[in-house]
Amino acid sequence: MLSSLSRNWWLLALRGIAAIIFGVLALVWPALTVFSLVVLFGALAFVQGVFSITTAIIVHKKNENWWAILLAGVAGIIIGLMTFFWPGVTALALLYLIAAWAVVTGSFEVAAAIKMRKLIKNEWLMIAGGLLSILVGVLLVLFPGAGALSVMWLIGSYAIALGVLQIVLSFRVKSLASKSTI
Repeated sequence: MLSSLSRNWWLLALRGIAAIIFGVLALVWPALTVFSLVVLFGALAFVQGVFSITTAIIVHKKNENWWAILLAGVAGIIIGLMTFFWPGVTALALLYLIAAWAVVTGSFEVAAAIKMRKLIKNEWLMIAGGLLSILVGVLLVLFPGAGALSVMWLIGSYAIALGVLQIVLSFRVKSLASKSTI
């Protein structure tokens, strides 16, 4: 499994790049309309889901715990598609949709990291990304009235931090390619 992950490190890097681009756009244009936010968020969730499913398919023969990555990907695609098919969703409903996606995805990432802790070093990066997702989801549920601008800043900052963690993890996994015999 480790050799499959290290050969396909670029999938993690692409997930990170997509998250950073989304985060920067959210911070640069905080006055985006709800429709624009729906499109950007839907694209991020969908792309992250596709990359997660691709990763799960690649590693499924080498690791019996590939299902956690697959479920995170399915959740991302479902949430992404929901945002595209119902763009007129209210700001509060979108907020709860984003919160649910963050909690579900974060939980599966933590589970996957715990399962892979004996196979990879620095699994804490994946755990940190998952915990960050869960924290953001919980904060969005606890403080929904914080206002659209603060939600945009929170989501943008979260996406950039998550993207950086995913890119760092991708290069750590890539560096294991020459060391792997698994």
